[in-house]
Amino acid sequence: MRVKLRHIKLPFLVLAVTSLFAFTNSKNSKREIKAVDIVFKGDQKLFLTTENVSKLLIQNQEAVMNKPKEIIDLNLLESALKTNQIIKNAEVHLSVDGVLTAEIEQKRPIARVNTNASYYIDDQGTFMPLSSNYSARVPLITGAINKKNAAQILPIAKKIDEDAFLKSHVIEMILNDDDTVDLRFRTYDFKIHLGTLKQLDKKINNLKAFYQKAYRDSTLQKYSLVNLKFDNQVICTKK
Repeated sequence: MRVKLRHIKLPFLVLAVTSLFAFTNSKNSKREIKAVDIVFKGDQKLFLTTENVSKLLIQNQEAVMNKPKEIIDLNLLESALKTNQIIKNAEVHLSVDGVLTAEIEQKRPIARVNTNASYYIDDQGTFMPLSSNYSARVPLITGAINKKNAAQILPIAKKIDEDAFLKSHVIEMILNDDDTVDLRFRTYDFKIHLGTLKQLDKKINNLKAFYQKAYRDSTLQKYSLVNLKFDNQVICTKK
C-alpha cells in the first residue's frame, strides 16, 4: 500500500511543479518594461547621449517602456540601434524584473574629412557623421577626398593614430589629385610631401630623423617643404 501511495505522489508532485513553473513563466512574461538602462562601453566620449539611444529603442513604431515583456524582440531592438552610423555594436538584455539594458559601443574616429561634406573616418575605415554632442580632436583630411577613394588615405590615418610622434604633430592630411599625400604639422608651417604611401614606415622614420636633427639645429622654421617621396633621402626646400 505504501508503494502505491508513493507512485501516486510522484506524478502529482511533477504535475504541481510543472504547473507552478508555467504559471510563474506566464506571469513573468506579462510583466511590463519598468526601466531602460543605457550603458556606454569603455571610456569613449559621448557622441551619443542616453536620449539619442532611447529614441532608437522603438518597436512597431512605439517606445518599449510599459510594454509587456513577452512582445519585446531583442534582436529587432539591436538592429534598430545598429542603424545609427555612430554605433559600432549594440547588445540588448532584458532582466527578470523588467529592466531593459542596452550596451552601446561607439565607433572611434581617427580622422575628419573636411571638404564640401564633413564626416569622420573610424579606425575600421567606415564613416560616421559629426555629432552635436562632442567633437573629436583628430587630424583633418582635405583635398581630393571623397567616400569612394577614402580607403587610399586610411593607412596614413591609422599610422598617425598609432604613433605618438605623429599624433602629437600632424593636424592635416591632404590627398592630391595624383593620389599622393601631403601632411601639415601643428606648430611649423612647412608642407611634408609623402608621395605615395608605398614604404610608408621608411618614410615616417626619415621624417622623424629629419625632425630630430632640425630641432636640435633650430632650423625647423626655415623650411617650406620637406620631400619624403624618395626612398633614401629627405629633400628640404628653404623659404
